[in-house]
Amino acid sequence: MNSAPKGVIGGLAMTPPLSVEEERRLHPIIQTGRKAAATLAKGKITDQAKRRKLLRERQAGQDAETRLLQATCGLVRTRVMERGYRFGSEELEAAGIEGLVNALHRFDPKQGNRFSTYANYWIMKLVNLAVQQQAGLTDSEMRQVLALQKLERLHPTKRLTKKEVAAELEISQSKALEVLQMNRDLNARRYEQSTPFEMSEIKQASDPGDAPSWVIDALRELCGEDFDAFWQATFRTMSIEEIANKEGISRQGMTKRIERCRLAVRESPVAERLQRWFDQQ
Repeated sequence: MNSAPKGVIGGLAMTPPLSVEEERRLHPIIQTGRKAAATLAKGKITDQAKRRKLLRERQAGQDAETRLLQATCGLVRTRVMERGYRFGSEELEAAGIEGLVNALHRFDPKQGNRFSTYANYWIMKLVNLAVQQQAGLTDSEMRQVLALQKLERLHPTKRLTKKEVAAELEISQSKALEVLQMNRDLNARRYEQSTPFEMSEIKQASDPGDAPSWVIDALRELCGEDFDAFWQATFRTMSIEEIANKEGISRQGMTKRIERCRLAVRESPVAERLQRWFDQQ
């Protein structure tokens, strides 16, 4: 497998993920290395041959740990970017790596799980804690915001009302309003400027014929054959499910195609101009 670094995160050079077999071969080496390190720490080894053997085992274990971390640290970047946060945040990067290292020390391969599966929990736990600290939220407030975000993921095409949020989270409607506002404030931290074509308050221009020709031309060039689906999803004239059914593909497949369009719009040379037009709608 090609082990060329794919970037650096938290001082670790990212390498391609390991196969199940490669990962399984590392775990016994790591365990042996840790036992050797514990024995050496006692300082009671007088046999030099045995000491050299333990030193080699300790080094091999440390090398195996590093390889596992390097092959998994890309998960930190993936999880942070999936949440939508700019990855330039050193605090989030450090938190994710801290979670990854915590996972490595706690992981028990005998449970039968992949390391990345186990690490995902610790990465998100520490990243969420860093986000909470940056946003100045209490533990209770953060739990409610995360519960709301989970609820939103369950209803991706629906704009939840305060009444629905209150019922689902079992809180008062006034508290639901507070949680909705905290979530909006938190979302505002995700990008330096709002993401084009992902705002919830759309008032006009649901018909492409109402938009300026330069907007349509730019979006058609960026989105290609997915222009209609992108437009319908953006201005919510159809749900993702309806668009997917119309195109004859799965909802997940349609979501990925629309997200590719959004990424193309965000990274295009006319992104700022498109954003200004969109903000005026």
